Amino acid sequence: MHTMWKGTISFGLVNIPVKMHAATENKDIRLRNLHKECRTPIKYEKVCPNCDREVTNDEIVKAYEYAKNKFVVLDDDELAELKKEQADKAVQIMDFVDMEEIDPIYFEKSYYLSPNEGGAKSYGLLREALEDSGKIGIAKIMIRSKEQLAVIRIYQNTLVVETIHYPDEVRDVKDVPNVPAESNNDAKELETAKLLVDELSAEFDPDKYHDTYREALMELIEAKKEGEEVTTAEDKAKPDNVTNLMDALEKSVERAQKDDEPQPKRKIAPKEKKKMAK
Repeated sequence: MHTMWKGTISFGLVNIPVKMHAATENKDIRLRNLHKECRTPIKYEKVCPNCDREVTNDEIVKAYEYAKNKFVVLDDDELAELKKEQADKAVQIMDFVDMEEIDPIYFEKSYYLSPNEGGAKSYGLLREALEDSGKIGIAKIMIRSKEQLAVIRIYQNTLVVETIHYPDEVRDVKDVPNVPAESNNDAKELETAKLLVDELSAEFDPDKYHDTYREALMELIEAKKEGEEVTTAEDKAKPDNVTNLMDALEKSVERAQKDDEPQPKRKIAPKEKKKMAK
């Protein structure tokens, strides 16, 4: 499993060298955009609308837009220094809380933690402490240039880092429109709804749920491949130097032949003849 981060998790005076690995992966099927006419993948270019030309990566700087069309430019070295300051810090568990105290709306992405060299004993110590106490750890961690609030918990005998949103990243539920303050359902409707909930209640089994759209899309793709309903991007026509050279030679010969042809004599007007005679 690919290691995406190495660091130290600490609680109190205990330091645990760990490696972090992505616990989930995106299974979405990515479709490319092709030019309908020639079946060539569309190319997206970075173009400056003011200079009306394509720009290279070394011509691009990062900036924060604090007002419409007003920017504060941030130097790459300044950003790199900030990232280094945060990345060099050990991940300190700040608090231990009950899992039930955190609403699922805060949870974002999961990562597995494995012990790095010399960290197996302290790794097991934290795992056992969390398991016996029923608590989870709250910490801050730098992941991909962003400081994240995170939960450290146990999942099937493995420590997991679960990034969670900061409170100001969760929108106020009061801003959700048209939510009724009270339910005006009669007792019979409520009893019927509860009966339906009971009928559909079951133990959670993740293996029974499938992405049916992704499966159907892959079946369609495979069927088209087997039926040879495939397309290949056309190669860009390359200039034929031989043909171009022959064209140039033939045109040159034609032009030379025209230059060698005797030119028709210009008729001399009577007035011009009199002038020449004088």
